[in-house]
Amino acid sequence: MVDYHLHEAIKEAGLDLTKEQMVVLKKLHDEDGLNQNELAYLTYRDKSSLARLLSKMEKKKFIVRKPSASDKRVNQVFVTSYGKEIFESAKPFVGKLIKRMEHAISETEKQQIISILKKVQTNLS
Repeated sequence: MVDYHLHEAIKEAGLDLTKEQMVVLKKLHDEDGLNQNELAYLTYRDKSSLARLLSKMEKKKFIVRKPSASDKRVNQVFVTSYGKEIFESAKPFVGKLIKRMEHAISETEKQQIISILKKVQTNLS
């Protein structure tokens, strides 16, 4: 349900962006220059599906991959200025959706949900 509403929010913004691409842009916004293995781990994706996603993002000029200076077999991923612009354009729409989802949910209830979801995540790891 959240995926659907997120997709609709991004579409409302008129952006050519998927939820998966938004997640990658968020991770690179937090720490630009991650290598593909780190990015796969942080986004809970297998390496091959992440490589396909990154290829699509490169075609859209959201990101650029460059060989690591220390190990040419490893690609580092950097967000482009256009990718930053797209990410910043999407943030208000995503924020609006989050506010809508959190309506009438207390801070205590939010913390309980987070705690329970972390336990589920740990159980599945």
